[in-house]
Amino acid sequence: MRTLGQHIATRLVELGVTHIFGVPGDFNLVLLDQLISEPKLTFVGCCNELNAGYAADGYARSRGIGAVCTTFTVGGLSVINAIAGSYSESLPIICITGGPNTNDFATNHILHHTIGKPDWNQELRCFKEVTCDQTQINHLDEAHEMVDHCMASALRHRKPVYLNVCCNLAGETHPTFQGTYIPFSIYPKLSNKASLAAAVDAAADFLNKAVKPVLVAGGQLRTEKAMGAFAEVMNASQYPVCHMVNAKGMVDEQHKNFIGTYWGQVSTPYCAETVESADAYLVVGPTFNDYTTTGWTLLMTSKKMVRVDSNSVTIGGGCIYHCITTSEFLTALAAKLKPNDKAMQIHNRMFTPPSVVAESPEGSPLTTNVLFKHIQAMLTRDSSVLAETGDSWFNCQKLRLPTGCGYEFQCQYGSIGWSVGATLGYGIGQALSGKRLIASIGDGSFQVTAQDVTTMMRQNLNAIIFLINNRGYSIEVEIHDGPAENNYNDIQNWDYVALVKAMDNGSDKVYAVRVDTEDQLKAAIEAASTEQKNRLVFIECTIDRDDCSKELLEWGARVSEANSRKPRYT
Repeated sequence: MRTLGQHIATRLVELGVTHIFGVPGDFNLVLLDQLISEPKLTFVGCCNELNAGYAADGYARSRGIGAVCTTFTVGGLSVINAIAGSYSESLPIICITGGPNTNDFATNHILHHTIGKPDWNQELRCFKEVTCDQTQINHLDEAHEMVDHCMASALRHRKPVYLNVCCNLAGETHPTFQGTYIPFSIYPKLSNKASLAAAVDAAADFLNKAVKPVLVAGGQLRTEKAMGAFAEVMNASQYPVCHMVNAKGMVDEQHKNFIGTYWGQVSTPYCAETVESADAYLVVGPTFNDYTTTGWTLLMTSKKMVRVDSNSVTIGGGCIYHCITTSEFLTALAAKLKPNDKAMQIHNRMFTPPSVVAESPEGSPLTTNVLFKHIQAMLTRDSSVLAETGDSWFNCQKLRLPTGCGYEFQCQYGSIGWSVGATLGYGIGQALSGKRLIASIGDGSFQVTAQDVTTMMRQNLNAIIFLINNRGYSIEVEIHDGPAENNYNDIQNWDYVALVKAMDNGSDKVYAVRVDTEDQLKAAIEAASTEQKNRLVFIECTIDRDDCSKELLEWGARVSEANSRKPRYT
């Protein structure tokens, strides 16, 4: 006899979930019993709910969907910040919380783990703002349909959903969970054929008339599952191709027409000049916010743009065609575009290869340029990169990814500390695909969520973490530094290597080392790539507090200026 909890577990496995992250609590204990009874589903217990949510976020980036399970209210409200980040990044997460006993719903009881009111919907109301569907199961008659509807909503909208299961129902059986098993299914998202044809004709006419058009990828490419269709346009058009900052990893950077990251004043050299001098641009899945536009300073204009969003296409800032899927539009458009490499020729004439970072004098302090030169050399199609909010954003953007190399960072939400939990989840997902994760994490961010390095050890994760120790929040310093005395951007320095070794506690599951020079860094990377390749590797890199990328300096100044605009009263 199948139970409600087993039905939920089966559905998760059908959707591709092999690992569910969470923290046990008395309201979800029976539910966890039922979930782990599914042999194809592994529960990964985390140190706190926030990290569990970040882990589910990272896992979803690798596997297409993630899941997290916590207890009622005290657990749910702890994970909600991570779920908000997943919502902003359009990641489908099944957020499951254990709920009160059904018998309490008809009473005026006050329960533990709540704020002291007989209000069973407080948690649900909080999740309404950061999920696309909220389902509370307090009876079994329609539970089968409610679970399926909730999970289908996550896939359909590419957003998190909230599923609350009463603690005394998780282990109960019901006829709808028995008999002939009905596989999960979801109806596909389709275009309106007439609208699609009209949009393709209008876009092709607009772009084929242009002299020097360019192609720009935005971060919604993955959400729309349109990366393959985008590649069709790349190959057919012969336009120069770049990605916005939040689309790194979604475009083949080894393509002959790839010109880098378009990020306004902090773009890859010659990329912004090529894009902003074009007379037309095809922009697919963009997110224009203050971060991606470097403080609203992009010089793109809507009159020159064919903009492809999740359900619409806008031509030249005017006519909008609705009910169109991105992938269908791009595939149809690729067949109608005339090859045009004029802008590529212009880019190639002005392009100068970047300088090579020289070897450091023996014994000289390690610098970020030297560090990322060696990280670049580590990358293969069997690796992936995860960058924390901070200067890692800018340094990792400059990495040239081999074909097949994964890349992730949290651009829209930018939650400092996201990377530790995300390294756990993304690393597990990537390991299932035979890839080894390389994570770049700042010391300030690491201090927020450091505990779940222990969970990486328990899961035998073989990720490589570069902990950049510059004794503070570099990204905040460059946006707005604090006073010399009692500077809120400074942090207490930790002995990070000793901390990680203490977490290991003699289990010999981590290789942890501090490096101060290039020679020490090379030795640590050599060890990580050879005798330590099957273990978690933690390399603390000591960097001068004022050593940051020039891109962060420029970007920070422009974002600071945007933040400092005076209020308008008229």
